[in-house]
Amino acid sequence: MSKTYKVAVIGGDGTGPEVVREAIKVLQVASRRHGFTLDLQDFDFGGARYLRTGEALPDSAADEMRQFNAILLGAIGHPDVKPGILEKGILLRLRFELDQYINLRPVKLFPGVETPIKNKGPAEIDYVVVRENTGDLYSGVGGVSLKGTPHEVAVQSAVYNRFQVDRCLKYAFECARKRGKKKTLALCGKTNVLTYLYDLWERAFHEMGAAEYPDIKREYYHVDATCMWMIKNPEWFDVIVTGNMFGDIITDLGAMTQGGMGIAAGGNINPAGVSMFEPIGGSAPKYTGKNVINPLAAICAAGMMLETLGEAKAAAAIEAAVADVTAHKLKSLGAGQMGFSTTEVGDLVAERV
Repeated sequence: MSKTYKVAVIGGDGTGPEVVREAIKVLQVASRRHGFTLDLQDFDFGGARYLRTGEALPDSAADEMRQFNAILLGAIGHPDVKPGILEKGILLRLRFELDQYINLRPVKLFPGVETPIKNKGPAEIDYVVVRENTGDLYSGVGGVSLKGTPHEVAVQSAVYNRFQVDRCLKYAFECARKRGKKKTLALCGKTNVLTYLYDLWERAFHEMGAAEYPDIKREYYHVDATCMWMIKNPEWFDVIVTGNMFGDIITDLGAMTQGGMGIAAGGNINPAGVSMFEPIGGSAPKYTGKNVINPLAAICAAGMMLETLGEAKAAAAIEAAVADVTAHKLKSLGAGQMGFSTTEVGDLVAERV
């Protein structure tokens, strides 16, 4: 009897529904080929709903999402909604309420894809960033006083507790062990300036590594050095673990080295609950309805979803299909520059799966 996975689908705004459509096309082929079924349910969370109702996310949303095995997200961001409302009201709220404490970002250069880094190719750009996803400057601790006066004060505090740090580090160590490549975990921090915050991270890092992961080599890099080595020597990295703010920054740098937002995918992971997977690029409203946007990031996000659900063979088939398409079919990853429409790119990947 085949296994059935319940997946909540949030197409969202702009080109989000278009790329999700192609991801679902590929998922359906993968499910037939690898012996499982998908029970998909659409949700209309996004800018249009907010403009219609004044509500970014209903209070029942998190409980509804807990009834699913995973969430597939297209994009959030509407030109008629002030920036921050949807991002905080939908994305961050779901991450926090569903305790998706890991943001997982593979940085993988596919064959045939151009990178801005000279003399580097797929063999050199293939690592993973594990970003803690619920603490740091995103925790909401802070405030403003004397607003609008010459003496206005704004405070936003980076906050971590040992529990948050430990569970993120454990996930990262396990990731390095599972990848089985260099078996190296690098902590990215700023211990010379953020002496309280990253002292906690560094002590926890070495204590856990020595006690539970003696097979994993441990390295430490300041965040500024990490950025430099991601450009100069990306082949040094296997798995990087870091806090929320630094992770937010370095993963977008990594995305550009793998070909840009059209190919970068990510997962917001709760290993014991429901996780959410998404392409990293925004809603790209200027391309909405033109059938020119690149769907590969959404397709890769769908592959990540299957990997997390335990369908490793199907996930590997999707990754191999994307690699074949980038190597032999696409002219570019840019919207309107691929040589194929959005729908045709989805077809090409689905055929290879």
